[in-house]
Amino acid sequence: MERLVTAVAAVGGESVWQSIKIAVIPIVKVFTICFLGFLMASKYVKVLPASGRRLLNGLVFLLLLPCLIFSELGEAITWKKLLEWWFIPVNVVLATILGSLIGLITATIVRPPYPFFKFTIIQIAIGNIGNIPLVIISALCSEESNPFGDSEQCSTDGTAYISFGQWVGAIILNTYVFRMLAPPPEGTFDVEEASLPMKNNPKDISPEQVPLLTQETEPRESNNSTSGKFKEFFVFLYDKLKLKQILQPPIIASILAIVLGVVPVFKHLIFTTDAPLFFFADSCSILGDAMIPCTLLALGGNLIDGPGISKLGFRTTAAIVFARLFVVPPVGLSIVNLADKLGFLPAGDKMFKFVLLLQYTMPTSVLAGAVASLRGCGRDAAAVLFWVHIFSVISMAGWIVLYLSILF
Repeated sequence: MERLVTAVAAVGGESVWQSIKIAVIPIVKVFTICFLGFLMASKYVKVLPASGRRLLNGLVFLLLLPCLIFSELGEAITWKKLLEWWFIPVNVVLATILGSLIGLITATIVRPPYPFFKFTIIQIAIGNIGNIPLVIISALCSEESNPFGDSEQCSTDGTAYISFGQWVGAIILNTYVFRMLAPPPEGTFDVEEASLPMKNNPKDISPEQVPLLTQETEPRESNNSTSGKFKEFFVFLYDKLKLKQILQPPIIASILAIVLGVVPVFKHLIFTTDAPLFFFADSCSILGDAMIPCTLLALGGNLIDGPGISKLGFRTTAAIVFARLFVVPPVGLSIVNLADKLGFLPAGDKMFKFVLLLQYTMPTSVLAGAVASLRGCGRDAAAVLFWVHIFSVISMAGWIVLYLSILF
């Protein structure tokens, strides 16, 4: 206890007030931009309606975020760093596993209404490891008094670390989360509105109710050639592994950045200042700078509808918020400290450890809410996202103060 008090009393020689200021100001910046998005979406302004927010989210996901990942990760990555950063994707997997276990315990205790048991687990297990950490790092590094040193180097390293873990998070979202949020046997999460399972057509269906397009198994011409067999194998593999869902733009950008960044010839061709193709990386960097404000404006606009109509109830919603924001982070702190003692983390790299801690501290992922919308429980996910983001303003500030106290 004495050691903790001493650590909190000084962060890099700063006073307690200065340490709180360093941690809270980035959160205040995030909240300010979100509030502006909320204002733009309000009925008094109506600049960001629901359709506009969908377009803005699509622009961020398809263009701005991949550009930011490509420019920052490609510039920072090297073959040596690739070997040193192996724990970042491992930490994302550990965060998902531990979060799922905490979610399972919470759901067992709280007993959410049917059929939201797995939904409750996912809302606790999947944190935002991409957009909001990027905002936090950007805002923190822009402060002259930030404890990580040079602002530009701080931002580059932090963005690269976060980007390096996003491809794992995207795979988890499109596989594990997608399967866990599958509708119940009734075919819908609105079980009281469901009359019969929707899987098979009843035998006494009337002709006008028969679907116009039905899937029929058409006979295929036999193709015994080697090329035909290879083609069928790759089509089977593509469908079985759901590569279309996994190979999203941010993942493709991460793979390209890693491949081009670790090969010296490509790195000097694209990512160095005097490179012939540096204009492309610089253009991506300019577009990537727009990702953070666009994301926060859309997030703030999405909160305009409030908690909405949710069937989870107060008890389940409160349990999700508490477990995600106040139970998962201390477990993550223990895991990261253990990994540091075992020598799994780069020695002396405090930004590396800080990013690992942030992966446990963030509110529920907005992308998990998007997957929930695809699976038919979007209204309930929106209610959880509303409350968890409101309370995360307080929780993130407190945890960041503690992390900086421990690191410095």
